[in-house]
Amino acid sequence: MSVKVYERILELFEAEGIKAIFGIPDPNFVHMFVAAEKRGWTVVTPHHELAAGMMAEAYARMNGTPAVCISTLGPGIALNAGSMMNSLVENSPVIYIGGQRARITERRVRRGRIQFIQQEALFKNSVKWSASIEYADQTDEIIRQALRVCQSGTPGPVYIEYPSNVILEDLDVPPALPPSSYRLVEPGADGNMVAKALELIKNAECPVLLVGHAVQCTRSGQKIRELAELMGCPVIQTSGGTAFIEGIEDRTFPYMFSEVANEIVTKSDVVVAIGTEIGEPVHYGVGMYWKEGNVDRKWVYVELDAEAIGQNRPIDVPLVGDLRTVVPQLSAGLKDSPRTEHAELARWVKEDKQRLTALAEQDFSTPSGRVHTGQWVIEATKAMPEDAIHVRDGGCTVIFTWTYLQSKPRDVIWNQNFGCLGTGLPYAVGASIADGGKRPVLFTTSDSAFLYHIAELEVVQRFNLPMVIVVAVDNAWGLEVGVYKRTFGHGNTTEPGVHWSTNVRFDEIARGHGCEGMYVEKGEDLGAAIDAAFASGKPTVIHVPIDPVINHGGNENKDTPNYERFRTWYAEGQQ
Repeated sequence: MSVKVYERILELFEAEGIKAIFGIPDPNFVHMFVAAEKRGWTVVTPHHELAAGMMAEAYARMNGTPAVCISTLGPGIALNAGSMMNSLVENSPVIYIGGQRARITERRVRRGRIQFIQQEALFKNSVKWSASIEYADQTDEIIRQALRVCQSGTPGPVYIEYPSNVILEDLDVPPALPPSSYRLVEPGADGNMVAKALELIKNAECPVLLVGHAVQCTRSGQKIRELAELMGCPVIQTSGGTAFIEGIEDRTFPYMFSEVANEIVTKSDVVVAIGTEIGEPVHYGVGMYWKEGNVDRKWVYVELDAEAIGQNRPIDVPLVGDLRTVVPQLSAGLKDSPRTEHAELARWVKEDKQRLTALAEQDFSTPSGRVHTGQWVIEATKAMPEDAIHVRDGGCTVIFTWTYLQSKPRDVIWNQNFGCLGTGLPYAVGASIADGGKRPVLFTTSDSAFLYHIAELEVVQRFNLPMVIVVAVDNAWGLEVGVYKRTFGHGNTTEPGVHWSTNVRFDEIARGHGCEGMYVEKGEDLGAAIDAAFASGKPTVIHVPIDPVINHGGNENKDTPNYERFRTWYAEGQQ
């Protein structure tokens, strides 16, 4: 059959289950956008290329497939560069396609060319692989290689350059092949290694599952649930893998921010790590709580990238393969002889519930009368609908969330590894687009983070996404205020550059974008406001003035809750 190059690209992506495109169209891509819309794709055009990449990243996390982000030549793809780096560090399989001038223009020795930079070399270190479609008949091989690379080993972004001289060329090609015809799909682990892992699990006194970010991204929750129930064990979340799995919420505990979780870690004698890099936020599995208790514990590591085995800590049994295949391999080996539940599991569940209840019952009064950040988290997350997608952004507000979170959301989108502010609103859009706008989205953020991409409220309104955005407003870069305080002592500097206007009203900005806006001054009123906002069916922004002193930790050089634990992420305590 004869098709245009841009149509063939869409066909190849459709074979992988991709049905959305993010980006701002220009002459290089208008044909692709028209064709995508006719084929039933969701076409999302934001107001900044950087936001487009972040939307695509969230789509990939929620959809379990790669995502596609396009950018115009020159300034468009340059503005998207930060998103490429973010996708690389966050291990997100985003395929970035950049327009480029026709090669005759690019290869000339000229000055003063319009909308032009040498793009491919510029982004080489920000992606796993880069290529250019120089000739129309390369389309299949380049797109398929991009799909292989972004999903193999440690997932990550790729970049494809799309020169304007090949866009409208014709191709005579057969129907697109299924993925299994050109890449390894969900490889399993070596049988002997699976047998060794099962022997360790069956003979363990206190086995645990350590689950990370990739469990959610591969949509593998129910496979993990089956294994956890067969093992009769608790589940420890990494800080990047904070999505709770339906059916085992009560036996799941956050590493470092729950005393129960930390007790479990010290008692564990076999750790089955799944979907995690075993990185700094879990102290590489060797520091902090891992140094206590049963220090001779054995490690089973389910990991797709063979090069990752043993990098951060010794591994006793490596299970190299896709967790979507390897976890069922383990479950199959335990079905005939499931373990009984750990004797202390019921106590752990009870004590963690008591922890959450005690947090909610503390005194949240503040000298200023503004809302305490802990109360902001509690009231917002208590009001979160059970099936909601939770998106997080911010500095201090996220640290407070680790401690005070009252809900157990099944999908959580936030920026763990790169630590990039401003991802939240684009993430919320991309996640809701991937979900088809069916489930409610609660986006909790700070004012500083929200301002990065606030123009994307128009996209929220345009798609009428079921989103409630709760903004904690302290009129400052709260985390950086704390840095000044800890560096110089509170009140010893003017803290230059971290305080800004007190006149910004996010509820009014929301109404200016066609959304609803609410202003809530009392923490005890926040839950009802969120309920009303979701019930209205309209995207809503809720402005909540929070106490800036509480937010950055207090005038007496105190810290935000669990801040000292959070700091241990950085090179085991060294910046």
